[in-house]
Amino acid sequence: MSIRDWPERERPREKLLSLGSATLSDAELLAVLLGSGSRGKDALALGRELLNSAGTLGALLGRPDQQVPAGGLGPAKRARIVAALELARRSLAEQLQEKPYLGNPRDSGDFLRARLRHLPYEVFGCLYLDNRHRVLGFEELFRGTIDGASVHPREVVRACLRHNACAVIFAHNHPSGVAEPSAADRAITHELRNALQLVGVRVLDHLIIGSGEPVSMAARGLL
Repeated sequence: MSIRDWPERERPREKLLSLGSATLSDAELLAVLLGSGSRGKDALALGRELLNSAGTLGALLGRPDQQVPAGGLGPAKRARIVAALELARRSLAEQLQEKPYLGNPRDSGDFLRARLRHLPYEVFGCLYLDNRHRVLGFEELFRGTIDGASVHPREVVRACLRHNACAVIFAHNHPSGVAEPSAADRAITHELRNALQLVGVRVLDHLIIGSGEPVSMAARGLL
């Protein structure tokens, strides 16, 4: 039996339109995006198989160039899912740009979490701000392996000057999902803060992105 033969209230697309997207499971949302299944599977069964094979939704969506170990996800379907994720990221970026200023870590946390949490490797990025703490832009500066990314203070200083930033928020992800700041995280944050003080750029925070809420080093008193 195909999804078209299901009762209307149980079909993912009709359920989304009548009850809202929040009522759908991850597999049902994937089914709507996929649009169709593959040989022997409807779209919902394919969505469930993809989630089971990848382990997590983040692992499934995180790398457009990484083949998911399950059948039925060709280039067109993969592109559709990755495009939806990118639209969500860009929407968060727009919301961040529209804020009159960033007043607390939560203002930037949602955006940075959407950008970095799903990645299977470590990324160090900078959110550049003007003298009123309005967003000038975000940039991924360094990429590493699952174990870490090397951060070079000279390149960070150069990037801040290039963006004419007066303040900056650092962010990096822990692919392990554990967002506790390490001794290395604290050391590089202090080194960067000291280097940027010389050119008049304030370090407002360093957010660690894991599987839960981002951890603010400023809120922990670690700056």
